[in-house]
Amino acid sequence: MKVASLPQFGGPDAFVVADEPRPTPAPGEVLIRVAAAGINRADVLQRRGLYPSPPGVAPWPGLEVSGTIAEIGSQVDSWQVDDAVCALLPGGGYAEFAVCDAALVLPAPAGLTPVEAAALPEATCTVWSNMRTAGAAAGQSILIHGGSGGIGTLALQMARAAGLFTVVTAGDDERVERCVDLGADVGVNYRSSDFVSAVAKFGGVDIVLDCVGGEYLKRNLAALKDDGALVVIGLQAGATAELNLTTLLSRRLRIIGTALRSRPLEQRAAIVADVRDNVWPMIPAEVRPVIHEVFPLDQVARAHELMDERAPFGKVVLQVA
Repeated sequence: MKVASLPQFGGPDAFVVADEPRPTPAPGEVLIRVAAAGINRADVLQRRGLYPSPPGVAPWPGLEVSGTIAEIGSQVDSWQVDDAVCALLPGGGYAEFAVCDAALVLPAPAGLTPVEAAALPEATCTVWSNMRTAGAAAGQSILIHGGSGGIGTLALQMARAAGLFTVVTAGDDERVERCVDLGADVGVNYRSSDFVSAVAKFGGVDIVLDCVGGEYLKRNLAALKDDGALVVIGLQAGATAELNLTTLLSRRLRIIGTALRSRPLEQRAAIVADVRDNVWPMIPAEVRPVIHEVFPLDQVARAHELMDERAPFGKVVLQVA
C-alpha cells in the first residue's frame, strides 16, 4: 500500500510517498480501506519530530480517516466488510489502508462525502469531550480561540447546536465574518481587538476553549465568569506562562488540560460512543465540516505547506482513493 512516510523529520518536504506492507487487523480491530484522511495540527508536530506515534502504531501521521471496512479481526461483531465508516486513529491515517480498534470507528454520516466524513472524528471528539469536561450546558457561553481552523469551525457549530452562546476569535475581519456566517454569535479579530474587553460587555464567558496557550493564560482567565473553566487543548504560542494562583482561589476558576491521543483506549472509546450518540444526530443539519482544500496523497507536502502558512479556513484533507 502507498503511505506518506517520514524517513526524517523536518519541513513539508520530509514526506516521501512509499510502499509499506498492508497491515492485518488484530483481535478487536478492523482494517479500513482509506478514502480520505483529515490533516490536523498534531500531524504538523509529528512531522517536525515533536509528537511521535505511540508504541506499536504506524510511524506516519494521520489521526482520522474515512473509507470502508476492508477486513475484520476476530472478536469484532459491530462492523461488516464494506460498511462506510470514519474513525479516530492513534496514527497511521496517511495511507491506503489503516487499522483501528473497532470501538473507535463511527458510521459515515448520511449526507456527507468521504472527504467531509474524514474531517470529523478528531475535531468532534476533541470538542465534545472537552465541552463535557468543562460542564457545558445550554444557556452558557463559550469563547473559542482559533475559530476559523479545523477544530474551531466545528466547535462553534457544535456549541451553537448544544445551546451555548458562542464567541470566536480569528486573525482578520474576513475570517471573523465567515465565522459569524457559520453560526458564531460574536466574532473578534484578535489582531485589532481585545477579546477580554469584547466578552466583558456581556459579563464574561463560562468556558474558554484554548488552542493558543502561552501568554493567553492570564487573558483567558480574565475573560471567564466566576466559577468558569479554561480548557487548554493546544500550545501554539508556547507551553509556559506565569499565574498568580490567588486568581483561581478567589474566583473559583478551573484550568483543565487535555489531549486525546494519549488517553487510554477505554477513555477514547467512551468519547467516540458519546459523540455517536450526541453529536452524530446534529450532522449534517446543524453541524457540517468546512473543507478548505483537498489534496491527493502524493501532494501531502503541499498540504502541509498550507498548514504551515496557517492559511486554511476549516480543514485540509488528503484524498487517498
